[in-house]
Amino acid sequence: MAAPANANKVAPELPRKAIGLAAHDTSGLLSPFPFSRRNNGDNDVTLKILYCGICHSDLHILKNDWKFTKYPIVPGHEIVGEVTEVGSKVNKFKLGDKVGIGCFVNSCRSCHGCTTGFENYCPVPIYTYNSVDPEDGTVTYGGYSDMIVVNQDFVIRIPENLPLDKASPLLCAGITVYAPMKYHGLNASGLHLGVVGLGGLGHVSVKFGKAFGMKVTVISSSPSKEKEAIERLGADSFLVSSNAEQMKAANFSMDGIINTVSASHSVVPLLALLKPNGKMIMVGLPEKPLEVPAFSLITGGKILAGSCAGGIMDTQEMIDFAGKHNVTADIELIGADYVNKAMERLAKGDIRYRFVIDIANTLKPNI
Repeated sequence: MAAPANANKVAPELPRKAIGLAAHDTSGLLSPFPFSRRNNGDNDVTLKILYCGICHSDLHILKNDWKFTKYPIVPGHEIVGEVTEVGSKVNKFKLGDKVGIGCFVNSCRSCHGCTTGFENYCPVPIYTYNSVDPEDGTVTYGGYSDMIVVNQDFVIRIPENLPLDKASPLLCAGITVYAPMKYHGLNASGLHLGVVGLGGLGHVSVKFGKAFGMKVTVISSSPSKEKEAIERLGADSFLVSSNAEQMKAANFSMDGIINTVSASHSVVPLLALLKPNGKMIMVGLPEKPLEVPAFSLITGGKILAGSCAGGIMDTQEMIDFAGKHNVTADIELIGADYVNKAMERLAKGDIRYRFVIDIANTLKPNI
């Protein structure tokens, strides 16, 4: 997420009262926070927020780990809700529609990325929180709140068959792995996909890989996850990354790898798993720079690439595909009063695999 532009701009007083959970300092502790949203404009959609997933990036931004947090901050970019108001020029949605909002609520609309369906690579993206929205000059507040107003072009329609709570993480975790699978050709039946890490992103990668008809191998540092990877999520095989014998036996076997790990780790043994011209796509965010000897890329024509979320068109395509193939996230549904405890557990990796806040039923001003 980018640092907010125009941070010193005086925001206008806004009329729409809202309640959210905000952190006010680097402790990251969340507490009730009354604030305001803008009125619903001609091209806007107003949502009553029903559910919001907790992304690991929420935790980083709450604690200012990436050094651009603007407090107070209301996180949340895995939002699912119900349309309660539409502007006079809105032609994509109607009252009562079940819709979602992901990582972005606006963009410049004119750069190469924006004009080709890649708003996620806009030089000045307006993130769902911790950005400044040019519509009204205010700092954006996210989905740990009871309502939100968004331009219709950044709203995603949720398929009727998907359970809303289990669909919400797809708006970040889902598109983060679906987009690179699509654009790097790792979505064809019969290919062999490796998934590094079995967390919020990894478990969804397994599900999409199987929905595409691929052979899927999970690579993890935790041997205890083998049973759930294969029996619960449907992976075909499992490798323990610290087991040199297992890893060597699997060398040159995979067409592509989605690497979801955010902890520092060596990528050289992972690159060795790839077939000639195989690709490893980084979607995790290790804090330390990767060490990649050129030799590990050149001997085999390996490709190491990165990917960040996805554009609105691809996000809609992803959620429609998920609806068709019944792909959802495995979640733990929590109340708003449990969010600080959930953050503690998230920091320890104690979640299978995504926390989702029941906003509509539990977010109250006095929690």
